[in-house]
Amino acid sequence: MKFEDLNEIQLDALKEIGNVGAGNAATALSTLLNKRIDMTVPKIEILPFNEVVEIMGGADSLVAGGFLEVYGEAPMSILFAIPEKSVSLFMQILIGKEINSIEDFDEMSESVVKEVTNILSGAYLNSLGMFTNLVFEASVPALAYDMSGAIIGNVLQMYGEVSDYAFVIESVFLEADIEVKGHFFLLPEPDSLFKILERLGVS
Repeated sequence: MKFEDLNEIQLDALKEIGNVGAGNAATALSTLLNKRIDMTVPKIEILPFNEVVEIMGGADSLVAGGFLEVYGEAPMSILFAIPEKSVSLFMQILIGKEINSIEDFDEMSESVVKEVTNILSGAYLNSLGMFTNLVFEASVPALAYDMSGAIIGNVLQMYGEVSDYAFVIESVFLEADIEVKGHFFLLPEPDSLFKILERLGVS
């Protein structure tokens, strides 16, 4: 079974997973940062894995974010990515100061990005678990900063075969008049993809 086999009902369920996860993530971020952070999910797509790099701006585009592994009944990898050109605004939302490049990150900046990745992953995995009744356990996030092609190449090298498709959640962060767009990628292993689709009613 592949994502292209999904009917509209299953696709709607996947979109609802993203919407519920975003709502929970916004609440958790607002609590962490002690200020109102809104999140919207304007686009949720199922894309061939080879198009993931293009979503991040092409193989040579620098991105920053977090990466982690997910264990349990449906193992997968998760990547949260913000284009380098948006890092400054993103850090302004999170910690109230501009940081032009991840090379300028201090310990606090790194910690906040990892914690945001952790919150997003937890929110989306909890939502996915609610819809599928599968159990997920995430590793501690690692900071990711490289060309998008290199990051995806490392995912393939470290974890071997992955699914032909990725679940891509476009995430927009809003605080006052600041808006930053990032992408959240769930990269399930082949057997995991089958389990998720099966639980969503694909036979």
